[in-house]
Amino acid sequence: MTPADETREILDLAGIECAGKLVSYSPIDGKVIGRVTRGDPEQACARAAAAFEIWRNVPAPRRGELVRLLGERLREAKPVLAKLITLESGKIIQESLGEVQEMIDVCDFAVGLSRQLYGLTIASERPDHRMMEQWHPLGPVLVISAFNFPVAVWAWNAAIALVCGNPVIWKPSEKAPLCGEAVMTIVRRAMDRFGSAPEGLVQLVQGERDVGELLVDDPRIALVSATGSTAMGRDVGPRVAKRFGRVLLELGGNNAMIVCPSADLELAARAILFSAAGTAGQRCTTLRRLIVHESIADQLVARLRRLFAQVKVGDPRKSETLIGPLIDEASFKAMKKVLGGNIEQVEAVEGGFYVRPAIVEVGAQEGTVLKETFAPILYVLRYQELDEAIALNNSVPQGLSSSIFTLDLREAELFMSARGSDCGIANVNIGPSGAEIGGAFGGEKETGGGRESGSDAWRTYVRRQTNTVNYGTDLPLAQGIKFDLAP
Repeated sequence: MTPADETREILDLAGIECAGKLVSYSPIDGKVIGRVTRGDPEQACARAAAAFEIWRNVPAPRRGELVRLLGERLREAKPVLAKLITLESGKIIQESLGEVQEMIDVCDFAVGLSRQLYGLTIASERPDHRMMEQWHPLGPVLVISAFNFPVAVWAWNAAIALVCGNPVIWKPSEKAPLCGEAVMTIVRRAMDRFGSAPEGLVQLVQGERDVGELLVDDPRIALVSATGSTAMGRDVGPRVAKRFGRVLLELGGNNAMIVCPSADLELAARAILFSAAGTAGQRCTTLRRLIVHESIADQLVARLRRLFAQVKVGDPRKSETLIGPLIDEASFKAMKKVLGGNIEQVEAVEGGFYVRPAIVEVGAQEGTVLKETFAPILYVLRYQELDEAIALNNSVPQGLSSSIFTLDLREAELFMSARGSDCGIANVNIGPSGAEIGGAFGGEKETGGGRESGSDAWRTYVRRQTNTVNYGTDLPLAQGIKFDLAP
């Protein structure tokens, strides 16, 4: 069965009408698999603003009930949605199943969060006064997602935004529009079961860059959560700042792993394989720089070359495949350019761009090593002292994820200290790729500084209010100021 035939079968099963002028291509064979209709940004913003007037007054635990129902519907749809993710993004089926599981997990997290949206009581310097903070709904949230995680990133934002009292507008990647349509079908099933969600609470707006710009510029959008390239973030950030909106940026990564002499090399090799090659190197947390101690470098690199040569590259629908295709020809050309044409292309499904991961040993961290190429390229650098390795880890514009493999407690603690990794994520004895729902996800520098998912990332989706209550009969001023009329 061709990807187009399989996609049609899945969309029919999901009850999705496939029509419109915006075309979706499968990276498996490069063929058209569906079409969608361009959305109306103005209408979406107006409906979201109206929905906010209603949804912000719904008690948070009740809002959590909608997200709980969404999680249930996702569990039911997991196998079908995962197949569609594979067809439209090129991920292997196990990774696609994992992506849907991320959606389910963040729904579970958000349901619990709906009963824990807490503020603080703060000691007042004035007698008979109580000071406290509250967190109120913020307003409509725009989620812009990328092709490599076509549904999970939306869920990270939407589940938390909804329990915080905010409507959600989703602008999916134009490279994965069918996944957006499928998820919205699931959302509508949850909302039908919920029974009292306002119209316009969750919306999908399909389109290309111009549609995204109209949404980003709309003053009714309180928060723009944008996932994509650093170039995209440089455009989105100032646009939102110009109108004093709030922005959450999850941008590029150029992630490193340090491998120390004491490291468990078998464990490190397994972590490197997935972190560097998984999703065909098309994750923001993909391992792109391996910084290995010179005493073990030859041994580890030789092991990695054997592993990379053995990994199965091919049709992502097949169970034995570990690496699927690049998303499109442009990605293939970018990888080819960086490697100077020295790229090993794999014959898999005709029309797709299948490549074998590349290992490139470099003597210095410069040029293309400082940039993120969204492809499976692993640069190898050698170091002598740990301070040198940490400096290499930090000496790139991006600051998303990092890791160290060591059995030395001092090395591990130094890496996680204030003078260690400058990334938003710093792992010990696991790779930089992949993250659990419970932790706040994001990075520093050109990665954008945003945080999504767990911990207290929910505070991005609400507005803080400080309250002071005087329950006495006097009116003392702060800092002991006297401002009384003369008797």
